[in-house]
Amino acid sequence: MSGQRSRQWYAGDDRNAYIHRAWMRRGLPDHAFDGRPHIAIANTASALTPCNAHLGEVARSVENGVWEAGGVPLELPVVSLGETQVRPTAMLWRNMAAMAAEEMFRANPIDGVVLLGGCDKTIPALLMAAASVDLPAVVVPGGPMLTGHFQGRPLGCGTDVWRLSEEVRAGTLSEQDFTASEASMIRSKGHCNTMGTASTMALMAETLGMTLPGIAGTPAPDSRLLALSHATGRLIVDMVAADRRPSTVLTRGSFHNAIVALAALGGSTNAVVHLLAIAGRLAADIGLTLDDFDRIGSGVPLLVDLQPAGRHLMDDLYRAGGLLAVLREVRDLLDPAARTVAGTPLVDHLDGARTWDEDVIRPRTKPLQEDAGIAVLRGNLAPDGAVIKPAAASPGLLRHRGRAVVFDSVEDARVRINDPALDVDESSVLVLRGCGPRGYPGMPEVANLPLPPKLLRRGVRDMVRVCDGRMSGTAYGTVILHVAPEAAAGGPLGLVRTGDPIVLDVPARRLDIDLPADELAARAPAPAAAAAFASPARGWERLYVDHVLGADTGADLDFLRGAGGHAVPRDSH
Repeated sequence: MSGQRSRQWYAGDDRNAYIHRAWMRRGLPDHAFDGRPHIAIANTASALTPCNAHLGEVARSVENGVWEAGGVPLELPVVSLGETQVRPTAMLWRNMAAMAAEEMFRANPIDGVVLLGGCDKTIPALLMAAASVDLPAVVVPGGPMLTGHFQGRPLGCGTDVWRLSEEVRAGTLSEQDFTASEASMIRSKGHCNTMGTASTMALMAETLGMTLPGIAGTPAPDSRLLALSHATGRLIVDMVAADRRPSTVLTRGSFHNAIVALAALGGSTNAVVHLLAIAGRLAADIGLTLDDFDRIGSGVPLLVDLQPAGRHLMDDLYRAGGLLAVLREVRDLLDPAARTVAGTPLVDHLDGARTWDEDVIRPRTKPLQEDAGIAVLRGNLAPDGAVIKPAAASPGLLRHRGRAVVFDSVEDARVRINDPALDVDESSVLVLRGCGPRGYPGMPEVANLPLPPKLLRRGVRDMVRVCDGRMSGTAYGTVILHVAPEAAAGGPLGLVRTGDPIVLDVPARRLDIDLPADELAARAPAPAAAAAFASPARGWERLYVDHVLGADTGADLDFLRGAGGHAVPRDSH
């Protein structure tokens, strides 16, 4: 094994090599510098990222595998983003985390990297960084938590927070019971146990070919996760020897497969912006666009009966056969040439897959829904596109015409949504703007607006909602997301007024405001909305607002598109 990149730090007898070696001799043996590959273990563990807090233990198993295979493991803490903890939204720092990880991968004497992630933004950020640097890289997903129960019922992390909180607002659940359920929601280490963004992106990483096949979805407390982490440590050493880099794995075909899997799993709409951002970091333009999600995924059946689109939870999916069993059902829709970090085509790993519980993983002949992929909508309200997850929507609302009830900001919505005097009924369309990448900033998960209490008390549990922000992958409802251009970028959403007729036609892939074009053209953006748009004076937020792109391309920063490569920086010693 040559380990050529790290040798540019450690080989030779000059002063620079002396410095690099001497400062690393804090437990490393002499043979650590004899040409063995040096492997970074990029660890997003943090006590403030509860879903990733156990990744230190996972890192130890990876280290053991690296040593066993003849490599030198080196843990590298990287930016960690706790979805439930950071304000205003973790998405504001996804690009920062990716940029920081990219720079550290390039700046340090490493030949390959193992990426440890779990909570929503950590795996996307690490994959963006790995694609940009293009060193051999492999993901170890931290895994979902085990299912907790309350009053004899299983709790879906996130999904049941939304459901139970609405029941409190409807007056059908006491605040005491709601608070009591809190102790049961998080049963173990690991990320959300629904098909939220964390679960979705772990499964996307495997479908893209960027994990050891069979690891994604392994519950965090399951001892098999540690065994597979050890095996991943061995694998990365082989990958360095074979020069198997992200650019050889992340192809057009691998993204095709991810879109198929996203539909079959009923995965989070957040995967759309993350997959577009990862693809945008590649040196080769593979031409992935928003429309590909509809073109490839729209006819794919929903096979996994999992919250929020179904009933079960992630540990059920794992015992039922996991991702590979799902992919086996749609094998004919996959690109057979797309390869994995193991060096073999993804489809080669499907032969031994089996479904052990058809209540959880439906056979292709008995899907939950026939056509369940992410739908991409266009029209005069979303010229650059918007998305909806039909699997999580109410079928009766997929074609709908209603009167707009407009909120100019998240704060405006929070103040007025509970007002008994709000002029709204179940046919209204709730419109929330100023929540896009630039407007908030960071594109928060607020699009699934809570419903007005006076409607909840009448039994209403879903309404059409339209927003330029995102929705938690654990959430549900007839919610149109990622409207582009966003209001803060001059999009038509900024022109909508309360009372305007909004027309949604998901089968026709349309989202329109039913007004003459000249009337819309004559309008100016709402002053209250413009006043609420983000205008940071300094720091990361200023850089972000000045350079962030639209949701339709992945909401990355304009100067981070494309790859930076892994050329060794100049030595200043």
